[in-house]
Amino acid sequence: MFDGFETAVVDAGDTTIFIRRKGNGRPLLLLHGFPQTHVMWHRVAPALAAGFTVICADLRGYGASGKPPSTPDHAPYAKGVMARDMIRVMDHLGFPRFSVVGHDRGARVAYRLALDHPDRVTRLALLDVIPTGEAFRRADVRFALAFWPWSLLAQPEPLPERLILADPAAVVDDALHQWGSDRASFLSTVRTAYVDALRDPDTVHAICEEYRAAATIDYARDIEDQSAGRRIACPTLVLWSAGSALDTWYEPAGGPMGIWRQWAADVSGRPIAGGHFFPEQNADETVRELHAFFNPSPRLRGETD
Repeated sequence: MFDGFETAVVDAGDTTIFIRRKGNGRPLLLLHGFPQTHVMWHRVAPALAAGFTVICADLRGYGASGKPPSTPDHAPYAKGVMARDMIRVMDHLGFPRFSVVGHDRGARVAYRLALDHPDRVTRLALLDVIPTGEAFRRADVRFALAFWPWSLLAQPEPLPERLILADPAAVVDDALHQWGSDRASFLSTVRTAYVDALRDPDTVHAICEEYRAAATIDYARDIEDQSAGRRIACPTLVLWSAGSALDTWYEPAGGPMGIWRQWAADVSGRPIAGGHFFPEQNADETVRELHAFFNPSPRLRGETD
């Protein structure tokens, strides 16, 4: 699936980050979501590598990246810490400035990267999310029932860990089906990779810690940033699943675009077909949108590599 990609394990300080890399153009970092790993980019990354240096990373706690011990406040799995991992990865690779694409949980790391390290991120693409603080603030019964990981995985250990480990396949299949996707459209090897990752107790605990951090530290950081008027400075692309909850629930706020315009100075975007996992289910359209957004000459845009 990743023909010609080099693999590496990068020392990020208190953990290690697994990456795949290919290409010779401007650096473009791809970050995955739950219940996935970097494998989710298997249709997108090869196409983008023709024009960019593409780096696909497993977030800390996920896939082949390290699972450092957590703490009672869940701080090692806060998005700010996960963003710092990526800064260290890109430093190691020699990229002081780079663009980022994030999907789902990876998008939450991506926008935290842009907020905490505005001098490092040149362009930002956020796939099928609104900010964590906004999601919690606007949560209702529909949200609680549709997006069960937010509440279930944030429960104190060991309940969610035991439930996931009891049947990892059920967790993956429910996510693929419930969030507007068709399990049959996923390669069996890809689904197996996601299921196998959730058979590891350390991985499952780390993922739950990430969700616990989201409900506490990440939520508080978002509220603090919004209160202080901090905004994402770089050009930002927002794509979301057409006809999904994200597409329909937030119409009074102007939809995802209306919400992100409160957080970023320069926002463009639109809905895209394919369910929550559209980078896998509708890779061609996803690649076209990303190419159009990231392809302009940095000199014409006043950007630097």
